[in-house]
Amino acid sequence: MIKAKAAFSKNLVAPCGMNCGTCSGCLAYTHNLPRARGKIIYCTGCRLRNKQCAWLKGHCEKLRDGKIEFCFQCQEFPCERLSHLDERYRRKYQTSFIKNLKTIKEKGIDQFQKSEQKRWRCPKCGGVLCIHNNKCYDCGKVTSWKG
Repeated sequence: MIKAKAAFSKNLVAPCGMNCGTCSGCLAYTHNLPRARGKIIYCTGCRLRNKQCAWLKGHCEKLRDGKIEFCFQCQEFPCERLSHLDERYRRKYQTSFIKNLKTIKEKGIDQFQKSEQKRWRCPKCGGVLCIHNNKCYDCGKVTSWKG
C-alpha cells in the first residue's frame, strides 16, 4: 500500500503538475488491486518509471531531453497539449495542473505538497483519496480497479 506520506513525495509529482500519488493507476498498483481486462496497466508514477510525463513526454522535446523538470520552466508554458490536459482534469476532476505548476513555481514543491496532503488525505483513516474517483483505497473498500 502507498502510505499517505509517500503519496506526497516530490518523486510523485509529474512535470505536468499531476500528483501521481493520487492517480487511480498508481493507487491500484500500490494496493495490488486486480487489473480490469483491457484497461490501462498499473503505474508507479511518471518519474519513478523514468518516463518524465506519460501525457506529454512523447510530444515535448524538452521533457524527452531532460532540459526541464517541470513544464512551467518552458518558454511555451502552458503549451497547447498541457492546456488540453488541464481543461479535461478541471472539468472531470476539479484539478488544474496549470494551477499546480504555478503553485510549485511561486511557493516551491514543499508548499505544494503540504496543500496536496490537506486536499487528498482521507478524513476517515488518513489514507490517500484518489483524484479520479475521490475514494480512499485504504478504508473505502476498493477491491478492483476500474480505471
